[in-house]
Amino acid sequence: MRLSGLAATFDTMAEGYDAARPGYPDALFADLAGIAGLGPGSRVLEIGAGTGQATRGLLARGWRVRALEPGPALAAVLRRNLGDHPALEVVEATFEEDEPDEPVDLVVAATAWHWLDPATAYGRAATLLRPGGSLAVIATEHVLPADGDLFFRDVEELYDEVGLGDGKGGPQPPDSIEPPQQEALRSSTSFDEPVVRRYVQGVDYTADAYVAVLETYSGHIAASPEQRERLFAGIRQRIAARPEGLVRKHYLNLLQVARRR
Repeated sequence: MRLSGLAATFDTMAEGYDAARPGYPDALFADLAGIAGLGPGSRVLEIGAGTGQATRGLLARGWRVRALEPGPALAAVLRRNLGDHPALEVVEATFEEDEPDEPVDLVVAATAWHWLDPATAYGRAATLLRPGGSLAVIATEHVLPADGDLFFRDVEELYDEVGLGDGKGGPQPPDSIEPPQQEALRSSTSFDEPVVRRYVQGVDYTADAYVAVLETYSGHIAASPEQRERLFAGIRQRIAARPEGLVRKHYLNLLQVARRR
């Protein structure tokens, strides 16, 4: 099985994805270790590893990681980045088709779970976990804190002009974002009540760096060349006109962890 549709677009931008996408806070992995009761040598199955944005944090905890990445170009960059690590196994496969040799202590998906079919994904995760093992789903949202950069409100008019507006008016406050998998985990017969943790980090971007990030998002990749050209030209112009030539984007990482019953 291979990914199709928007989920497959990331493999066309593997090098850009590796260069532009931010990683995850160290505190997230420390909390994950405590909540899931993991220690050195714990067995981890990572879904949709990309080029290693979360894989690095998993390996840094001393865990043994089986990283699933169905995109051949993404998997190649992941192997280049981390392939020499003795605790890492990179498997070019989807979550649905992979068959680990033994039950794992943790199944984790970092900004990848939403590409799976929820009707089957939770049950499959439970079958791959040892009794008492945990499922961790990390969701990432672009948010606007009270002191956030209003550039991201103003730039919505550019998206509307090129036909890429989503009608939401830009990023929302972090506290208004509900953990997207929390209710599904609660209603699942396979998992206990999830534990949720929130992390907000701000990243400063030049015009070139910010456009490089946008070029790795599926909606922007799937847009027409004319739409991208007009949008990116407008964004570059607006950022270049700012006194410091920078924008600060805030990311909310939502860690949702539930133990298998």
